[in-house]
Amino acid sequence: MKELLSRKAFLTRSLVGAFSLVGLTWGGKKVVSAFSEAKKINGKIQGANHAIGHLLRGLSNHDKEVEKKSDTLIQTKVLIVGAGIAGLSAARTLYKSGEKDLLILDLEDHSGGNASSGQNTVSAYPWAAHYLPIANNDNQLLLDFLEEHQLITGYNSDGLPIYNDYYLCHSPQERLFLKGRWQEGLIPNYGITAGDKKQIANFLALMEQYRQQKGEDGRWLFTIPLANASTDEKINELDAISMADFLEIHHFDSEYLRWYVDYCCRDDYGLTLEHTSAYAGIHYFAARKGKAANAEPNAVLTWAEGNAFLAKVLMTEFEDKIKTQHLVTQLEIAEHNVRVLAYNWKEKKTVEIHAERVILAIPQFVANRLLTPRYQLEEVSQFQYAPWMVANITVNRPPIENDGFLCWDNVAYTSKSLGYINTGHQSVERYKDKWVLTYYLPLSELSPVEERKRAIQKSHEQWVEEIIADLSGFHPAIRESIEEVDVKVWGHGMISPRVGFLTSDARKEANRVLEDKVFFAHTDLSGISIFEEAFHQGNKAARELLNTLV
Repeated sequence: MKELLSRKAFLTRSLVGAFSLVGLTWGGKKVVSAFSEAKKINGKIQGANHAIGHLLRGLSNHDKEVEKKSDTLIQTKVLIVGAGIAGLSAARTLYKSGEKDLLILDLEDHSGGNASSGQNTVSAYPWAAHYLPIANNDNQLLLDFLEEHQLITGYNSDGLPIYNDYYLCHSPQERLFLKGRWQEGLIPNYGITAGDKKQIANFLALMEQYRQQKGEDGRWLFTIPLANASTDEKINELDAISMADFLEIHHFDSEYLRWYVDYCCRDDYGLTLEHTSAYAGIHYFAARKGKAANAEPNAVLTWAEGNAFLAKVLMTEFEDKIKTQHLVTQLEIAEHNVRVLAYNWKEKKTVEIHAERVILAIPQFVANRLLTPRYQLEEVSQFQYAPWMVANITVNRPPIENDGFLCWDNVAYTSKSLGYINTGHQSVERYKDKWVLTYYLPLSELSPVEERKRAIQKSHEQWVEEIIADLSGFHPAIRESIEEVDVKVWGHGMISPRVGFLTSDARKEANRVLEDKVFFAHTDLSGISIFEEAFHQGNKAARELLNTLV
């Protein structure tokens, strides 16, 4: 800890010194001028391509453009639908096992799914997932992947992994705007009562107890991947109540504790604590058990482009096997193969694909539309997905005001958003003339359907004004520094572990294989949308497929 603190102090002093030399500190009480309010802010809304995705709904109306007969026939041994982390992980496992006759299709014009990124003249930046916590030490498949690509550079004499220091998140890592000032760390501490601090300490101690707890079957009650966790009855009990109920049962009523737990639920699940399964809520705190030789247990790996870095290294050996801009519209399981129609929306052509095996690395609500009624999941409506808005904001002054330190993760207690990350945080440069801030807003106030409708209807200008109104609460002069805001709405950003979902029959039934020909791989099968679960689901589907070829 001593080394970490000295490094943090050094970087903080470096930032203050650099910005003081060039006179870029902000005045916390600066008044926004009428000119700045009228300033035109450039940028645009960059879809996930919901308009193309909604073509699937048109099948019931016999959309002639999509359903027209194909003049092109492609034959492949394995077809993977979806080039997100799960699909790419499945392809990697198949490729390393010698099964190289494969094809990967994706709806978007890029691969990576939620691990996608963009770039401007200032920096690369993430459009969704942006970090990976250090791995649990018993998650050997993930450790091997990280070592293969030099994210782990070796192991010490105690067998603990040594993570690449270039990718470990630099200090200072986190700050919280609370009671008119910034404090280090995201757990409320500044200006709160001794009673609040005691409740927070007691809650964290309880989470540590859960972290160390095993079920009657000898397995961790909470771990990653979720498939390795205990099936003890305690899981059912915790999944049957909300995280809000859990706090009430344990008499945790501190405003600051409840805010922090709610923030954590919105951060990982896009849900408020009233709607999050208590099991999922505790999982956030208790499932990670990774230890490293050169990092704290809660350390994370991060990159300017976020988890798009991981997507890129996953596809290293088979990038030429990926075809983007292809919407799969039909899937038929035949006696000797699987027949698939895919619409190339860029060229407006339909192609037919015959594959021996297919992995559907896509959400269940999409997969269900492709399957014939015989194979459809009856309770697919139980799979609910949280919508998000993400914005990448280019500024020409750092938002450090008078306190003198900008962190990787910057959150405000008063904000409905999750704050923003500084995409340039890992850069070795101590001074730049522009910065990109990635702003995250889970759309969780209304139902997912209502939030999606409302989000799609908003203009770029409306989003920009909402973002500025939020940021102005803790950065009063932010409008004057903004040069560009690009916005992306994720209508179905991640699976929502709502009360009862993790132990539901629907989730159990979705983990299935159809006729030894069609396999499923997606985080919604886990119920928790994190990189490790996508990686696990992809590997699991690939192994299931390989077993049918023996």
